[in-house]
Amino acid sequence: MPGSGGPVATFSVWDYVVFAGLILFAAGIGLFQAIRGRKEASSDEFLLGGRQMTAVPVALSLTASFMSGITVIGTPAEAYMYGTPFWLFVFSYTIMSTISAELFVPLFYRLSITSTYEYLEMRYNKLIRVIGTSMYIAQTVITGLDLWGVLVATGAVCIIYCTLGGLKAVIWTDVFQMIIMLSGFVAVIARGAVLQGGFEKIWNDSYYGGRLETFSFDPDPLRRHSFWTIVVGGSLMWASMYSINQSQVQRYISCKTMTHAKLSLYLNMVGLWVTVSLAMFSGLTMYSIYKDCDPFTNKDVGASDQLLPYLVMDILAEFPGLPGLFVAAAYSGTLSTVSSSINALVAVTVEDFMKPAWPWLTERQLSWINMGMSVFYGGVCIGMAGVASLMGNILQAALSIFGMISGPLLGLYLLGMFFRCVNSTGGLVGLISGLAITLWVGIGAQVYPPLPEKTLRLSLSVEGCIAPDMNETTTMTPFSTVLQTTTPQPRPALADNWYSLSYLYFCPVGIIVTMVTGLIVSAITGGCKQEKARPELFIGKSDLICFGCRNSGSEVSHLIEKDPKNIQGLESPVFFDNEIALKKKDYKEKITKF
Repeated sequence: MPGSGGPVATFSVWDYVVFAGLILFAAGIGLFQAIRGRKEASSDEFLLGGRQMTAVPVALSLTASFMSGITVIGTPAEAYMYGTPFWLFVFSYTIMSTISAELFVPLFYRLSITSTYEYLEMRYNKLIRVIGTSMYIAQTVITGLDLWGVLVATGAVCIIYCTLGGLKAVIWTDVFQMIIMLSGFVAVIARGAVLQGGFEKIWNDSYYGGRLETFSFDPDPLRRHSFWTIVVGGSLMWASMYSINQSQVQRYISCKTMTHAKLSLYLNMVGLWVTVSLAMFSGLTMYSIYKDCDPFTNKDVGASDQLLPYLVMDILAEFPGLPGLFVAAAYSGTLSTVSSSINALVAVTVEDFMKPAWPWLTERQLSWINMGMSVFYGGVCIGMAGVASLMGNILQAALSIFGMISGPLLGLYLLGMFFRCVNSTGGLVGLISGLAITLWVGIGAQVYPPLPEKTLRLSLSVEGCIAPDMNETTTMTPFSTVLQTTTPQPRPALADNWYSLSYLYFCPVGIIVTMVTGLIVSAITGGCKQEKARPELFIGKSDLICFGCRNSGSEVSHLIEKDPKNIQGLESPVFFDNEIALKKKDYKEKITKF
């Protein structure tokens, strides 16, 4: 009986058939795109889909790539154990989407870049670009995968279509995988509602179990999740992912116009709202079923991230194929994550390391290098999955690493975009300082985890569990939280304050330290006396006040077609669509004739 504890059913033949069929169908989409695009096998086609993608598929791919296996497995467990404060991330997604669409999209479009770290060389120097790229590679290899087991097999499929099809194959496969992920959540929620007698019962159980206390305005920065940690810290953390992370930026700069790129981010915002809401309600459904017999406390599962798979086998096993659908949803998320990671890693390696080192490489040679690097990074990411599986709470672990590395990088970009006085020395020292501080607090938090009064895990009971091999309930006392019974280890003074800082504040700390240090060092080393940099590298007042006041892509195109000399007047910060940037390049030769 669901919710009474003990072993659950295992996969049936139909589950394996559904799982394998969905994964192979997803791979087939990628291979179809690969075969269809073989005639256009340029480096630009492989890495950016020829810059001709549209908003809807890119938006679904954006949602799938970061709200993937982590969300499918980790977020329901978060709602089950900590309640619904995580739902407040809908505000963070809104702020993040606005920042990315209105500040970073115009910047990257007018510079017509492939790797986001090209900007660091334009604004600072080659060394900072290499450091920024290296930080991204390290971060992505560590957090790119979050599940083990059959990941090797599914990852191998992913490597094949990434290697052959490039970004276009990745995006269209993500679209299908996103549908599968959402279907998995819906199956869990619908079956749970039937078993519990309706959604009202699930909501009431969650209310009386303390799971619906969403809003906490406690300003304590040590509080794991509150309104402030999520809306302030979470917004900046997600902005660092979507604004400068190559895996995401590479998708929206592949759009054929800047309007499509912005629209893809706002559609992605809605997709994130839907995904996190379904994931949270799946967690509440799980609590309603297991409120009297917690599988974690009862040792039916070994980690919190196994709770949702356990629930699936407990409530869906009598419907052959549905457990396979859910597992396909989880691993579709993983495929989405690894495919985006592979393609982005190839992009930054080729653009930031190989092209500058060997500028004489032909398009054919670059195409072979792209495919070879896809295989290499696919193998590296799969190998790192074993390490990631040892990190405990995959949701918090992944977000913590993103905050530790992306925070200082975002601070470096903001310094370059808003402060003309910042020089390369200030940027480099600021980046190193910010990274050192975030690694200090992040590693300290892993070694000395925050105490339960700061994490606020909610009560879980085992009163209703059926004892093994007995037809009676256990008499164990309900746990207020799951605690270790070992002798407490001595903790340093920093453990209960600095190391207990909410993981969502790692990113803001990195941004602040990087920017303050960068400004101070730049002032000391003569940043205000340096030569004026190119104006298109900065965010001006018109960018912030009048988003739509500049020439549209069609107007710019008409000006260039009418008279190629007009392009000389477009060197100022005009927001070019990709097709206009390409047209600008084509007409450069014509200018020399006048």
